[in-house]
Amino acid sequence: MRGLTVRKLYEDRKEAFHFECLTEVLESERLITVSDVHRPGLILAGFTRNFLSERIQILGETEMLFLETLDAGQHERAIDRLFEQKMPCVIIAKGLEYDEILMRRASEARIPVLRTPQSTTPFIHELTEYLENAFAPQTTVHGSLVDVYGVGLLITGRSGIGKSECALDLVERGHRLVTDDMVIVTRRHNLLYGEAKEHLRYHMEIRGIGIIDVRRMFGVRAIGKNKRIDVEVRLREWSADVEYDRLGLEERMTTILGKKIPVVTIPIIPGKNITVLAEVVAMNHQLRVHGIRSAEELSENLVGTMDRSRRRAGG
Repeated sequence: MRGLTVRKLYEDRKEAFHFECLTEVLESERLITVSDVHRPGLILAGFTRNFLSERIQILGETEMLFLETLDAGQHERAIDRLFEQKMPCVIIAKGLEYDEILMRRASEARIPVLRTPQSTTPFIHELTEYLENAFAPQTTVHGSLVDVYGVGLLITGRSGIGKSECALDLVERGHRLVTDDMVIVTRRHNLLYGEAKEHLRYHMEIRGIGIIDVRRMFGVRAIGKNKRIDVEVRLREWSADVEYDRLGLEERMTTILGKKIPVVTIPIIPGKNITVLAEVVAMNHQLRVHGIRSAEELSENLVGTMDRSRRRAGG
């Protein structure tokens, strides 16, 4: 299972969460492997069954106030029960004060303790979102991702077929480039999102010209940092042996990271305006999302017309 170190969490979110490390150790013997977090109130109170030790443990105001109600012996035993577990780390929220026993047990168990000034509930929401993104399934796809009329078009095809040129033409027509050549695809909340590799962001390779900077050439309105992927537009050379979809009655699908999305295959021949066709794919997808399916409506109208003609002829 993919794991995240406490040091990585600390370094990634130190500024956002205003983290401070209260222990000498920042390396934990247990990696963070799940996006859920846990508030250990029950184990502090003495109920140790079903303790979720694989999760980050959050000590909020409720837990710290409970510890203050205990006498010295009970207080020490409560903290002992907590640190007998092999946890990735403990995080104290709301900038709350901590006691010497807690820090001593944490150091002995080599479990890092962090502190944030953020309120407990908002902090848990933000931390969970960060962890969900960190553990989200991810892959890399060779292609270009463009935001066309609010629809994320993933343009794919063999090397040299014209993916970048199509994306550039779409940008010139007022649409937004997310990434060219390599698309990092992440599945979050059952949706696919694409973004660029950091060092390639907003750059394109155009054969015969070289590398261009889209942000500087077309302005910030021509770029986007990430985008949900709605449709794959697959470019292929025209072949007389291949039967291409001419009616659009059946929506064809492709699968990325276990998620199905529509795929439209466009045959490439000299003189065909691929950019306009890509715009039509985006607009047609929007219509389908709103329940408007032109091919089905035309088919139903034609069938209805033929039925009426047969009834009149029979009558």
